[in-house]
This record gives sequence, structure tokens and C-alpha cells, in this order.
Amino acid sequence: MTRIRKAVLPVAGLGTRNLPAAKTTPKNLLNVFDRPMLAHVVAEGRAAGIEHFVIVLGRGQGAIEDYFDRSVELETALAEKGRTAMLETLRAEVARPGEMSFVRQMAPLGLGHAVWCARDIIGDEPFAVMLPDMLMDATPGALSQAMAAHDAVGGNIVVVEPAPDGETHKYGIVALGETAPGFHGRLRRMTGMVEKPPLGTEPSNLFISGRYILSPTVFEALAAHSRGAGGEIQLTDAMRARLDHEPFHALAYEGVTYDCGDPLGLLRANAAFALRDPDQGAAARAVLSELLNASLGA
Repeated sequence: MTRIRKAVLPVAGLGTRNLPAAKTTPKNLLNVFDRPMLAHVVAEGRAAGIEHFVIVLGRGQGAIEDYFDRSVELETALAEKGRTAMLETLRAEVARPGEMSFVRQMAPLGLGHAVWCARDIIGDEPFAVMLPDMLMDATPGALSQAMAAHDAVGGNIVVVEPAPDGETHKYGIVALGETAPGFHGRLRRMTGMVEKPPLGTEPSNLFISGRYILSPTVFEALAAHSRGAGGEIQLTDAMRARLDHEPFHALAYEGVTYDCGDPLGLLRANAAFALRDPDQGAAARAVLSELLNASLGA
């Protein structure tokens, strides 16, 4: 089975649900506790063995490139002050030689178009797609779980999870076939995908989440630049076009997803990641308890 070496991270969105915070700071550089949400996703990819990240940028997002570059002045200042631990943390975030490519999406034409912009760098090999505003807290990571599924069955893997009760009409929902061996019944053949089905018509309660492993043939479907929901080029439409030609499996991963695309989702992620931090989790719990108690007593 071909090893997954590359991942596409589409970050060109305007982050309108996180305005005004995302007006001057790219939404994927908004902090989740101690570092940007994008850094958490890159760490997940590195842990899964990704060797090359293709980050698809939009206009005004040069700060993302700067984040993964060295800051000589800052490193020098930390070294002079003897802040060795912070210096090591900072350097660990820097991209390794040849680890990252940055591609410009010239117009906001949808997720499918963003993935298509990475086609020349991905080439003719299967690859991962990681949506950076979906933080997936799991051990092993969500992408590692998807890679294990790919090793077992090949083809395309789409990570899914249960939609909240009564909210399947807000998501892309998968239709399911037979169960694949292993994975405790969590890996099943996909027979269809339905975008935002009316309540009562959904084929399952599992929605397409933020991690994919895709065959490069998806670029053939994306090349048509067909417009779907919202007048955009949708990745779901391209996958649906390939569904009858190659295997797709849905993996109900084990973990918790935090949608950081709006202020409350970002708040939830910040609290969760702070509480599980090995060094500052106890202090974070005390801070949150103090704030909650003060609010309840007000």
C-alpha cells in the first residue's frame, strides 16, 4: 500500500464567522490555548508521518508563512535572556527543510478548488486533506487512525462522526454499506454522500468531518470546475463523482472534534486544550472554576 507522505491544508478562507478577530489575523492563526490552531493540526500531521504539507493560502495570509519560518531576532533575544525552554519550543514549530510548500488560491472558489490548487505538488500519489479549523483531539490522532484504515483497505478514507441530534440537515451525510474487518465496526464502505439532507431523509447520522485520505484521481473530477452548493467547487461533489469508480470507506474515528470556525467553538477548544495541558492544566482548571463561580454568583 502506498504510504501517505503529503497533506493539503486549505487555509484561504476569510474566516467570516470569526470576525472581527479574523480581520487582520488569519483565522487559522487564532490561538487555541498556547499556539495557533494551525500549529496543532501540523503537529497531528507530523505525528502521523506526513513529510510535506501543502498549505493553500489566500490574499493577506503571509503571516502563516512567517509563523513556520525562523525569527532570528526573537531567537537571539531569548538566547541572550537564557530562556532555553521557550527557545526550543519556538524552534520546534519551524518547518523543516523542504517540509512545506505554500500555494496561492487566487479566488475563494470553495474547498474543492483549494485542493485542486495543490495538484502539481501532490502529483500522482494518494494524499491527506486536513481542515485546520477542525481540531480533532484523539490518541492516536485522527489522521493516524485514517492512515491505519488506509493501510487496511486502501482507496479513499473519509473521517466521519455522529451529527448532533436533529442537526443532520446541516452537514454532508454519508450512506453506508458493509462493515470492513477490524476497527471494531467503525470502518464501513461508503455507498453515497448527501449534502444537507432534509430531516428524516438522511441515510445515516454520520457527517463528513475534517480529515480525508484521497486518491489523486479526485483531481480529474475537480478539473471540471463544476459549481455546487453556494456556487463553489465542492470537494464532496468530486468525491461523489469518483464513488462508482473506486472504493471509499467512512471511518468513525475515536476522539473529540472542536469546530473552531466560530467564537463559541474556539472558546470550547481553548478550554479543552488548556485543561489537558500537562504543565498548566491544573492552573487552567482553577482559572476556569474561578470565572464560573464568579459568574454564577453575580
